Amino acid sequence: MRASDADRERVANVLREAAGDGRLTMDELDERLDAVYAAKTYAELEPITHDLPGAGAFSVPAAAPAATADPARYGGEPSSDGAVAILGGFTRKGDWVAPKNFNAFMFMGGAEIDLREARFAEREVTINVVAIMSGCEITVPEDATVRVTGIGVMGTFDHANPGAGSPDGPVITVSGLAFMGSVDVRRKPPRKSKRDRLQSRRLSELE
Repeated sequence: MRASDADRERVANVLREAAGDGRLTMDELDERLDAVYAAKTYAELEPITHDLPGAGAFSVPAAAPAATADPARYGGEPSSDGAVAILGGFTRKGDWVAPKNFNAFMFMGGAEIDLREARFAEREVTINVVAIMSGCEITVPEDATVRVTGIGVMGTFDHANPGAGSPDGPVITVSGLAFMGSVDVRRKPPRKSKRDRLQSRRLSELE
């Protein structure tokens, strides 16, 4: 849902009060205010004050009830609730059931978490990633509402692709820590099936 000027101003006031109480430095205040006035949706505003008192002055409208969600997409027994990669890697993609909470830990390793073809045990999913000298790529469906709250320490925790999706899409929160590593969150269209790829190849050959 698009945020209004009044919504942005309410969040800005929470930040100013926090700075006045000594909870934010002036540099942090300036950085967060820049993010507030650049925000276009509720999903982009919410994480800015999540760690501050008074954040309740602003809240994202509740997601649509799960009962209205597509029964073919939601529900089922999760495939796993986490994964670990130490000097190695792991992949979760294709036809799998994502749990309500998925914990990923990597140390000098790599990971790929692709949710485009996944079924979701519940409509709201939280992925918590700890990447230490590691890389993690998370691919979300185009219709997902995405919230990114993770932080990077001598590393990168990508906040470039949060925002609202369709009313019946999944709600995905990505949190955690990237220490001397990176966590990238990307929106991509659904993967083409083998049959679709073959058909596209044939059409291109005919052209």
